[in-house]
Amino acid sequence: MGLKKSLISCFSRLESIRHSDPELTPENWCRQQPCIKVTIASREILLSQPASTLYVYLLAVVCIGVAIYFWWFRGNELSRLWWGISLSAWGIGAFLAGTSYQAFGYEIKCAGRESCIWTSWWELVYLMFQQISMSAMLVAVAYCCTAGTMRTLLSCYAMASSLLYVIVVFIGGFVPVKPLITFGFMVRFSLPAFVLMLIVSGWRYCMLGNSADLVLVGAWLLLLFISAAYYLYDELEITEKLWEQGAGIWFSQNDLLHIGLILWMLYIALFVADRVKDTTVSIIPG
Repeated sequence: MGLKKSLISCFSRLESIRHSDPELTPENWCRQQPCIKVTIASREILLSQPASTLYVYLLAVVCIGVAIYFWWFRGNELSRLWWGISLSAWGIGAFLAGTSYQAFGYEIKCAGRESCIWTSWWELVYLMFQQISMSAMLVAVAYCCTAGTMRTLLSCYAMASSLLYVIVVFIGGFVPVKPLITFGFMVRFSLPAFVLMLIVSGWRYCMLGNSADLVLVGAWLLLLFISAAYYLYDELEITEKLWEQGAGIWFSQNDLLHIGLILWMLYIALFVADRVKDTTVSIIPG
C-alpha cells in the first residue's frame, strides 16, 4: 500500500504545475475553445475542440496506415522497417496528443478542479513518442543513405538521444520541471536529427543525383515549411483573433499543423515509400 501511494504521489506531482493562464477554470474553459456535451456509458462528458479532434485522430490513422504500407512491401529493406516504426510511433503520439490537448482536455485537466492543470501524462508520453519517431526516422535515413561507420554513428546517436529524452521527460514530470516537458523543448531536442537527415539526403543527392534522395530532400523541406507555418500562425495569434471568445470561428495553429502533416504523410506514401531502399555505398566520409 505504501508503494502504491508513493507511485501515485510521484505521478500526481505533475498537477502542481498550474496552467500558464491562471484565469483558465472549468467555468470558462468553453469560452477559450469550442466544446460539445456527449453521453458515453450513461455519463455526460464535455468534449473539447471537436473539429480539431477529428483532424488529429485522422492524422493518427493516416500515420499508422502509411506505417503498415511500409511494412507491407518492405521485403528485406531495413530502411522501410524503420520508416514503419517511425510513423507508427508518430501515429500513437498523435492519438495521445489528440486525447489530452483536444478531445478529452476538459475531462483530464479541468473536471473536478478549481482551476485547470497545465499538462498531463498523456501529453508527456506523446512527447516521448514524437521524439522516438524522429529518431527512428533518422535510423531509416541512415540505412537508405549511408553505410559503414556513418550508418553506425547515426543509428547510435538516434537511439541514445531517444533514451536520454525519455529520461529527461520522466525527470521533468516527476520533479516536476516545466521547461523539460514543453512541446518547444521536444522540437529543439529533435532538431539535430532533422538537420542530419536533411544534410545526409541532400549531400547524397548532390553527389549521385538519385530521385530517391531528391524526394527525401523534398520531404524535409515540406516538413520545414509546415513547421514554419505553424509557428508563424501561433506567433501572430491568429487562433485567438479568429475565435474571439466564441464569437468567431475555430481554426487553431494545431489544426493547421495537423492538416499539413496529413498532407506530408500522403507525400511520404506516394513519393518516398516505393523509392526507399537500403544502400551498401556511402558517399559520406566514414
